[in-house]
Amino acid sequence: MKTVLVVDDSRIMRNIVKNTFSLMKIPCQFIEASNGQEALLQLQSHKINLVLLDWNMPQLSGIDFLKQARAQPEYAKLPIIMITSEAAKYNVIEALKAGATDYIIKPVNERNFRDKLAKIAL
Repeated sequence: MKTVLVVDDSRIMRNIVKNTFSLMKIPCQFIEASNGQEALLQLQSHKINLVLLDWNMPQLSGIDFLKQARAQPEYAKLPIIMITSEAAKYNVIEALKAGATDYIIKPVNERNFRDKLAKIAL
């Protein structure tokens, strides 16, 4: 079974993301983190197949988590999708340059989510 790391400082948002997966009938288990620092620890202690990552979080932002994860060779190919309300074009470009696999702007809708997930082999 695949393991998905859901990183967002909002528990409500983490639940929305998990519920969207359930609606799409994608069998997986979830590990949650409320900030980038916690996410790095989860990444090191579990075999993660996909990271769904918020941008704005306390302690370590999503973009900083992304840069730190991509700096480690074992996470170079790990699919990391930013899910954020940061909709400005320069934010999208910054995230993609930092190594994001894809970018979803909140609010998350199932069709958009499904399209993005279809691009990665989960």
